Amino acid sequence: MKEFYKSRRLALMEGLAAPAAVLIFSGKAPMRSADESYGFSVDRNFYYLTGIDRENMILMLKKMPGKEVTATLFIEPYSEELAKWVGGRMKRDEATAVSGIDDIRYLEDFPANLNRLVSGTQGLGKLQIGLDLWRYTASQADTPAHEQAKVIRERYPAVEITDVRGELAAMRMVKSDAELAEMRKAQAATDTAVRAMIRHARPGINEAELEGAFDFSLACQNEREHAFPSIVAGGRRATTLHYAENNQVVEDGQLVLIDLGSAHNHYCADISRTFPINGHFTARQKAVYNTVLAAQKLVIETAKPGMTLGELNQLVIDFYEKELPKLGLLADGKKVGDYYYHGVSHHLGLDTHDVSSPTLEKLAPGMVITVEPGLYIEEEEIGVRIEDDILITETGAENLSAGFVHTTEEIEALFA
Repeated sequence: MKEFYKSRRLALMEGLAAPAAVLIFSGKAPMRSADESYGFSVDRNFYYLTGIDRENMILMLKKMPGKEVTATLFIEPYSEELAKWVGGRMKRDEATAVSGIDDIRYLEDFPANLNRLVSGTQGLGKLQIGLDLWRYTASQADTPAHEQAKVIRERYPAVEITDVRGELAAMRMVKSDAELAEMRKAQAATDTAVRAMIRHARPGINEAELEGAFDFSLACQNEREHAFPSIVAGGRRATTLHYAENNQVVEDGQLVLIDLGSAHNHYCADISRTFPINGHFTARQKAVYNTVLAAQKLVIETAKPGMTLGELNQLVIDFYEKELPKLGLLADGKKVGDYYYHGVSHHLGLDTHDVSSPTLEKLAPGMVITVEPGLYIEEEEIGVRIEDDILITETGAENLSAGFVHTTEEIEALFA
């Protein structure tokens, strides 16, 4: 695998004119309370370029005129005492074995190395340093990259800071065979756990217990990582897209909407299913469910290279405009958006809502996207979403979730 990481690092630097450098930080778990910290989740771009899942590391890539690209990894020194308490930090040879980076140094050496980088480019042209300056909300706390940008602007005002998130996003959008293998493992684990959850379902069960059945099945498969916090929503709660409480009783006759997924080595599955808690769809529930399923089938069969996510979503809207009146919907001035208020697809990979680039708006072979049409009829306490993950191929799409239960007949048979 280390050759994959090396090729990715070279590809990232290829588009930068020398002299140039890129700094990527693995991140650090924030403190929660007293002496407890939140769980650590590695920066996905750092992982993509190194394969290392450890906190408090810095990757430095350098490109000088007439020279090959070099990589240096800054890590924390190994501590025998700390190893007795929480396990050992990664040693130099271990870091090299995973990442393929031979130049391993300690974090305390980073400031001096950064200074040598800047001073060593004098007379070679304007130095640009690339950082991943990701910020999802205006109030979001600064990342280590933002903090480093402040240091560079203050101490080295002549250096040009650039944001390399777009370049990394474009690279990550097209998955390699090795990445797809990881995603297929996440799919398989999720399929097994969804089946276990449905078999465990019964009227009067709490959403938390259903969630626990899914989690227990993943644990039995030696999978501990979730792609995102699970959604388990019964009845009217299923009409809230990102319902998060998962703590209410599901009554007899209600539908349950689940949106969840395992992750394998951080590569995600994102699956939604809807099923009756008592194992039997009513005629109305079945009609709504089959309309959503038909919309999903239409998108999966139509998706191909050259299309956009917007075009796929319009397919669903056009389909619903014809089909919803058959369900007695769209009367009294109602529109499709009153019952379907999200997009049908997003990219999937190292993040559940994976990175994307406006330069690659059109689908291309190797991209993985979700297909998740839904219908949400709050007044009837019906929320239905069916979500699969598909791989865009040279000629169309492959449903990575094809083995999951899909039809009402398959779901009822699983209960039986």
